[in-house]
Amino acid sequence: MKRNPLLHIELSQVIASMGHGDVLVIGDAGLPVPPGVRRIDLALSQGVPTVEQVLKAVLSELQVERAVVARECLAPNGAAPSWYTQQVPQLPAAPQVLSHNEFKTLTRQAVAVVRTGEFTPYANVALVSGVVF
Repeated sequence: MKRNPLLHIELSQVIASMGHGDVLVIGDAGLPVPPGVRRIDLALSQGVPTVEQVLKAVLSELQVERAVVARECLAPNGAAPSWYTQQVPQLPAAPQVLSHNEFKTLTRQAVAVVRTGEFTPYANVALVSGVVF
């Protein structure tokens, strides 16, 4: 049995197959998944699992070069949401910010979109794979 926090076999396989610059999206329950993009559906019920919980597990295996969020998820002062900032230093301190429509366009490039049970609007993050050397 694996020792890492990420036990979901399909998600672990996707991460293992990612190369430098590949995109993995972790999204709320309502984020549309474009046709042709792999969907990994973890949503069990409202709020289960949260984006933060999935993000924490994914970051146990994925080297992230940069992260992208929608402007609409930021606090009025421009601060990143708590589910993002709780993961620092595993994530870049400041994510790249796009409009929600631009974010949805970015999902077309993803190797997979992970659907969570998150019901917080715009609680989505695109993770761009880095390298460990």
